Amino acid sequence: MKEPCCSGKQKHRESAESAAMINRLNRIEGQVRGIRKMVENDAYCTDILVQVSAVQAALNAFNKVLLSNHIHTCVAENIRKGDDSVIEELVTALQKIMK
Repeated sequence: MKEPCCSGKQKHRESAESAAMINRLNRIEGQVRGIRKMVENDAYCTDILVQVSAVQAALNAFNKVLLSNHIHTCVAENIRKGDDSVIEELVTALQKIMK
């Protein structure tokens, strides 16, 4: 019997998926460290703002990939099992994301 992809509040991810997510997060972390160095080195405000915007875009891209995967796996699987509560959970998450 195949282990469910989503059980409780955990999700099993294939190693390739996890590696891709970690890689994206590592790049974002590097960007944030770069911004910190810019502040420490008294970089010009608009230069810092541009880099902050790039980090925000990278985080948004990460969220889009994660959300898509969540809908295609966790949400779809729970709906197929007859558990519609996952819809309200998704709506609540989207409301928090869209603040």
